[in-house]
Amino acid sequence: MLRKFIAEFIGTATLVLFGCGTAVVTGCEVGEVSYLLTALAFGLVIVAMAYSIGNVSGCHINPAVSLAMLISKRMNVKDFLLYLGAQVSGGIVGAVLLSILVGNDGGLGANGLYDDNIVKSLLVEMILTFVFVIAILGVTNYTSNASVAGLVIGLTLTLVHIFGIFFTGTSVNPARSFGPALVQALAGNTDALKVVWVFIAAPLLGAALAAAVYMTIAPDKKIKHKAK
Repeated sequence: MLRKFIAEFIGTATLVLFGCGTAVVTGCEVGEVSYLLTALAFGLVIVAMAYSIGNVSGCHINPAVSLAMLISKRMNVKDFLLYLGAQVSGGIVGAVLLSILVGNDGGLGANGLYDDNIVKSLLVEMILTFVFVIAILGVTNYTSNASVAGLVIGLTLTLVHIFGIFFTGTSVNPARSFGPALVQALAGNTDALKVVWVFIAAPLLGAALAAAVYMTIAPDKKIKHKAK
């Protein structure tokens, strides 16, 4: 159990440090190469972590992913709570490390509402998370995909960032959003923390929907075992 906690903690901290860190140091401006670099950074972190800690914890590094795994009966409640604690802790530590390196003026990659509209922001994040999580559920449903699963998941995260950064900065991950928002609040900027609930609720709802849909449309075990 400790091994899983450590793996999820390290993975989530790395995601925040390198993903949010790239957004901060490049500026992540729409229409500029920094926008694509930020999207790639998040995706590449997933690839790197999937092939390093994936065999330890499955490399969820995201409470929304863990929730989907819980709903689809691929993990139990005890493991879910363990993963949740590791992911939230990792997100906070990743944000602290980023703050030490670059300060708080750049916002630490905290998410923001699209057009100051809560409903639109919730919808965007739910859609992004749905696509991301259903891809994870699909590619991990077959053991034959093990060698490419990390790449597929990383590219999918890159995809949702390419589309979603314009709207909300792209969360799809409550731990990735809560860490930077909390550290920003502790530094005196409470704006991010006031809206962080959106980036906690929407990914969890999107993930739950993805799990429900995938459980409905997924091939049965007989078909799965025949898949190549």
